[in-house]
This record gives sequence, structure tokens and C-alpha cells, in this order.
Amino acid sequence: MAKITIDKDACLGCGACEGTAPDYFELDDEGKAKVKKQYEEEDKDIIQEATDGCPVQAIEIVEE
Repeated sequence: MAKITIDKDACLGCGACEGTAPDYFELDDEGKAKVKKQYEEEDKDIIQEATDGCPVQAIEIVEE
């Protein structure tokens, strides 16, 4: 099973992930990305697109 993680120190809060996959990402009260719901296999393409679109590579998909 895969898990989405976000490096809060690296995150710029640009919102690219939220714009790409709003079901999975949103900005928190500090303006940093947070995971709204965890990885679902049927949405792997949109999650990967959001991960690839992060300008600072703050999002990672980790296999557990």
C-alpha cells in the first residue's frame, strides 16, 4: 500500500498540488500543503501528476 507524505519544510504553499488533485491536497492554516485523504490506487495518475508538478518535490509517494 502507498502513502502520500509532504515535507512541510520544503513546501512553498504554491497550491499546485491542490489545483491538480483537490480531492487529495489542500493548504492548511499555515499556507502549507496537507493531505486531505490518503492514496487510492484508482487515482494514482492524478496523484502522480500532483507529485510531479510540485516545484520543490515536497510530495512523495511512499510504499509501505
